[in-house]
Amino acid sequence: MTAATDVLDKLVQRLGDTGVLRDPLEMERYVSDWAGDRLGMPLAVVRPDSTTAVAEVVALCGEHGMRLTPQGGHTGLVAGALPDKGGQEIVLSLERMHEIRAIDPVNFTMTVDAGCILETVKQAAAEHDCDFPLSLGAQGSCQIGGNIATNAGGLNVLRYGMMRQLVLGLEVVLPDGRIWNNLKALHKDNRGYALQQLLLGSEGTLGIVTGAVLKLVPLPDQSRTALLGLPSVEAVIALYGLARRGCSDLLTAFELIPRRCIELAMEATPTLRDPLDSAYPWYVLMEVAATGPVDLGAMLEQLLEGSMERGLVLDGALASSEAQAGQLWQFRESMLEGQRLRGEHLRTDISVPISAIPGFVERASQRVRQASPECEIIAYGHVGDGNLHFNILPPVDMAEAEKYRHLHELEALLFEVLDEFNGSISAEHGIGRSKQSAYLARLSPAERELVEGIKSLFDPAGIMNAGRLLPPR
Repeated sequence: MTAATDVLDKLVQRLGDTGVLRDPLEMERYVSDWAGDRLGMPLAVVRPDSTTAVAEVVALCGEHGMRLTPQGGHTGLVAGALPDKGGQEIVLSLERMHEIRAIDPVNFTMTVDAGCILETVKQAAAEHDCDFPLSLGAQGSCQIGGNIATNAGGLNVLRYGMMRQLVLGLEVVLPDGRIWNNLKALHKDNRGYALQQLLLGSEGTLGIVTGAVLKLVPLPDQSRTALLGLPSVEAVIALYGLARRGCSDLLTAFELIPRRCIELAMEATPTLRDPLDSAYPWYVLMEVAATGPVDLGAMLEQLLEGSMERGLVLDGALASSEAQAGQLWQFRESMLEGQRLRGEHLRTDISVPISAIPGFVERASQRVRQASPECEIIAYGHVGDGNLHFNILPPVDMAEAEKYRHLHELEALLFEVLDEFNGSISAEHGIGRSKQSAYLARLSPAERELVEGIKSLFDPAGIMNAGRLLPPR
């Protein structure tokens, strides 16, 4: 502990009292995430305000073998940024690094600090008639560095791609304290290995992203939103095929929502009213957006008329204003809160080929109901990229201690079905600690050797977010 105290004193000398938090009460908000998960208390929370300061902190911790946990906006769902139970990690928060360094509306790029809030970035882009198209429910609190570290996805992936497609350059503090500056605003750069792509999705295990060049797109000047009632998941996928062809690249979102999620949304937000005159087994929340002289209303009406004639769509509501569109999207946001209010439940983040969604939902639902008839299945997600959140609510009267064990067993069963469809156990949330065992079990020997080799190359001392993705060394 003497060595640790010495390191913490040196950190205070460099960052000041406001840059190093050591009081457990002050550190309380850094030890849990949005879902309320928590593990342990860190030695300290350090809050550098510049890339140089981050480099000095990392170099000092590396010199003394002290482990670091990089942390963004506390919106992760796989325990990847939570300090461990051992109490020997230092949390490094980037919240004081929130400068928008530059915006180039002609090049359609923006250079930002990693601690910038996503919503702030989107607002700054809009002031220049541009859009940063990453769209997440947590965009009011998540940080760009965390979005990069987890390769965030969200609602608009089918049109704009994940974070991996939206980052042109990075500034990174490596685990030995060196600064790697690759903040190039180039749309084409074919110089050998794309090293920065290794950092995207690395979950803070290879280095700390301190800055990024982001790709912008023209700000849409019109959009149309529709909430539709459908009879089956098969009808949803058939409608998606028609929408993808009929709306082409103007389709920005296509969300699959079961009836139970509509009910959960209304439970969480009492001001919401049933969106359609009748209840339907499945719903689609879709959006199209464009810039210029495009008649989106006519495009949607033509799509829906054809879909109704085929029996794919049974009813629908088209938003005629931004306010009405916001009300429809409120169902998508409130249904998450409705699940959270139910307490402990299984949250999954999986992906299968789009065409396999109906078969997977049917097979997985069948297996789960056979194993646990009283559980409630909540399957929803981003149809356009094959990303499903196949969540399971345990019986309300089940003992809390029993819930965890039971849900863990159901998750293993669900992943077995997923393997049959050649799917992924993580579409956008990452691996962290929560999915580490399942991730490692599915790595081939060659893959594991490569993954461990990359980790060893970047972080030979094993100080950077140890125990996430791979077991600690």
